[in-house]
Amino acid sequence: MIYRAICFFLCLAFSTQVFAQSHSNEIGIQTDDDSYLAQGSDRYYSAGNFAYFRHALNVKDTLRLRNKILGFEFGQKLYTPHSGSIDFTGADDPQYIDRPFAAYLYVGSSLNLLYKDESNLKLGAQLGIVGPAALGRPIQEFIHRAFGLYHPSGWEYQIDNDLELNLSAEYNRLLARTSWADVSLTSYADLGNGFTGAGIGPMFRLGDFNQLFNSLSTQSTAIKSGSFKPLNSRELFFYYKPQLNAVIYDATVQGSLFGSKSANSMEVTLSPEHFVFSNQLGIGYSGKRFVADIAAVFRTKDVKGMRESHQWGSVTLLYRFD
Repeated sequence: MIYRAICFFLCLAFSTQVFAQSHSNEIGIQTDDDSYLAQGSDRYYSAGNFAYFRHALNVKDTLRLRNKILGFEFGQKLYTPHSGSIDFTGADDPQYIDRPFAAYLYVGSSLNLLYKDESNLKLGAQLGIVGPAALGRPIQEFIHRAFGLYHPSGWEYQIDNDLELNLSAEYNRLLARTSWADVSLTSYADLGNGFTGAGIGPMFRLGDFNQLFNSLSTQSTAIKSGSFKPLNSRELFFYYKPQLNAVIYDATVQGSLFGSKSANSMEVTLSPEHFVFSNQLGIGYSGKRFVADIAAVFRTKDVKGMRESHQWGSVTLLYRFD
């Protein structure tokens, strides 16, 4: 699928006329799946599906701000062990659960403050749930049944239900730029009873890109006013984003932060790796109406005892309007 997305992406990019970006709203979807990399795997971060709506707010030219965006999102993430088919009544053993079965379902909102000096601060909050109420088992079973894949088993050992409140902050800043390349600092921090941690690293862009206050790199292609001069009439660039992540707590691995567990619980929890390194490579495009991003993510082991590292593909498509 990811190869078809690349072809669609390139056709869209080279068939678009020259224009300036000035739409204040955008809506779209993102889908993640390890099968997009055509490696025949279905494990660990197995799938993710998300919907977004972003609205650019008014900004006075006298302020340091160049753009301000209010965002809303809804999403679900699915996690499985190395095998998504575990049967403890047969020959399988608990050691096969090298990453807990878990699902995370949430709604969230964010405020993205983008400055004229090409730095930005994005603040967010998510309310979600981990556990059977997050509907991981029925969603995965439906998808596998629809596409004729193996029948998942082992979800009875998933992380128990737990309500999550998570806060986040993301900071990016331009470091250096030439006409065809730039590098910026990227960082984030999460705090909550679901996810607590932080990450930092550079992001390199090659090609036709725009300022970080109006670029898909900072989720800021929506903008209220086009009174500034963009670097390019549309974006089409390759990017590379290595990142070192510190994991303090992850409810999809460790279960409830407060240690609550029912007497008949079959939940299997494990211990996370506290330092995880990831590499993300992708192609970004933003045009008059459409924004697209396709990427491959390679990540070291999330959990102590995982058999191997994991990777997945990600496809995002947004539509911009007034």
